[in-house]
Amino acid sequence: MRFLASVTGAKILAAIAWTLAGLCGAGAADYPSRVITLIVPYPPGGGVDAMARVVAAKLSEAFDQQVVVENRGGAGGTLGTRAVARAAPDGYTLLLGHTGTISINPTLYTNAGYDPRKDFEPIGLVASMPVALLANPSFQAQSVADFIALAKKQPGKFNLGTSALGTGGYMCAELFKSVAGIDVAIIPYKGSAPVINDLLGGHVPVAFSVLPPALGNIQAGKLHAIAVTSAKRFSLLPDVPTLAESGLPGFEAVLHYGLLAPGGTSKEIVDTLSFELRRLVNTDEVKQRIHAEGGDPLTSTPAEYAADIDKEEKKWGTLVHKLGLKVE
Repeated sequence: MRFLASVTGAKILAAIAWTLAGLCGAGAADYPSRVITLIVPYPPGGGVDAMARVVAAKLSEAFDQQVVVENRGGAGGTLGTRAVARAAPDGYTLLLGHTGTISINPTLYTNAGYDPRKDFEPIGLVASMPVALLANPSFQAQSVADFIALAKKQPGKFNLGTSALGTGGYMCAELFKSVAGIDVAIIPYKGSAPVINDLLGGHVPVAFSVLPPALGNIQAGKLHAIAVTSAKRFSLLPDVPTLAESGLPGFEAVLHYGLLAPGGTSKEIVDTLSFELRRLVNTDEVKQRIHAEGGDPLTSTPAEYAADIDKEEKKWGTLVHKLGLKVE
């Protein structure tokens, strides 16, 4: 009887194992079968939000399944990023990651609450984007040289607006302040849109910002673009010089945007998402949309995105240590 019971128990366990395996396999094969949530760890209106909405719209069409963008801002992007790191690894909660959350915050914050290498499965890159040094048109300094000269003449007087702590805009401001040797107060906002609003209102005279929330105002003449942080001039703003050609040789800081899933997500689901992401970013329509938002389209395999994360984290981590920056 004991032998019969053990055999019966073994059969039951085997049946459960096969059933679970079948369910897992079916889940990957049928993916996606319900709504996907794409987390943006910042408020609406910035570069991450812009890229997320491009990706969500096209993935919704590709999968014939809704992809919903959800903004979860706070703590320099760490709250929303942490939420995805802790989400079920089933492919239904994804992250639109970027340089700030994935490559800067883990070093900048004492406890970001996630490890970009262990807690995420890279899916693929989406775009790169320069940051711009912007000024209110009424500000007396309208060039890099003029601003540096003015700041040195009146140390501590001027405020320099940026997006949240740890973002690319914030780090560009810190790098600019260090390289230019000026004493200005960096004022971080909760997101890019509030920075632009205060810049338009003259509450801050200058700011570092990604281009999506600023491009329309630049083209309308409501904001003045002093310089961009990329190695080459941005094609939509051909008359705006780079910081490197404005007296700060070697200055380059371009942000990378990509799609990630929680660590442990199956290879089948990651590969499905990666294939569709590469396909859609390579279409003329998406290339044009990304470009219109102030970015340049990028594509990669999951392995290539993982290598990019390593490279960017080392680059920005070195800068964080060099400048002695730390956020509790």
